[in-house]
Amino acid sequence: MTKIHPTANVHPDAVIGDDVEIGPYSCIGEHVVIGDRTKIESHVIIDGWTTIGKDNLILHHAVIGSPPQDLAWKGDRSYLKIGDRNVIHEFVTISPGTKPESETVIGNDCMLMVGVHVAHNDRIGNNVILVNYTSLGGYVEVGDRAFLSAFVAVHQFVKVGTLAIVASFSKISQDFPPYMMGQDSPTVVYGLNVVGMRRAGFSQETRDLIKKAYMILYHDKFNFSDAVKVIEEDAALAKCKEVEILINFIKNSNRGICRHHV
Repeated sequence: MTKIHPTANVHPDAVIGDDVEIGPYSCIGEHVVIGDRTKIESHVIIDGWTTIGKDNLILHHAVIGSPPQDLAWKGDRSYLKIGDRNVIHEFVTISPGTKPESETVIGNDCMLMVGVHVAHNDRIGNNVILVNYTSLGGYVEVGDRAFLSAFVAVHQFVKVGTLAIVASFSKISQDFPPYMMGQDSPTVVYGLNVVGMRRAGFSQETRDLIKKAYMILYHDKFNFSDAVKVIEEDAALAKCKEVEILINFIKNSNRGICRHHV
């Protein structure tokens, strides 16, 4: 049974699923859709054309779907779409898209800790963890199972690859590759996220192939273009889909790839 606290302000046209809980003084806007069994605690604001999936937990004072923090926004309709089973902690802010009919998207099974900001037109994958006060600029993409530690700042248009892990207080101003560990300001690559790959179920063979590709990229004194050619010409590496993800990430980078530490 849906439970809405008597002090909550829920627009009559909002679509509220089964067994949803909405806590004291929370405000739900006209165009909001909230999926079954999602729990919204006190003083939460959800506005705009926001769609939230099932089994989410949204904690006190989160602000979701309010106008984007972008001077280019002119009041046009844009969207925010959030998947299932996410945990959105206190004082998180998440913006919809800026341009008309554009969208911000967050996948499933993510955790956004206290004070995280997800800006307009960002795309967050599944099983992503954003630790306290991490801030993403507009049009950022974060791949599945990425982990950004506390106070990480991500420049607009930057891409962070799947299973990447970046240490606290880092500034990411170039694309950060899949499977890597990084830190510093600007962020540089320090090695491979071996623990993360193991927890994700990567076989030893796959981890070895990714390590070989990493060594070619960062330790064999090639530039990135030549390193990609060497990897693509290696039969074993070319057959590995995880290495293919890494190579495609590099080939499709618009901002350049984070360098190795010296």
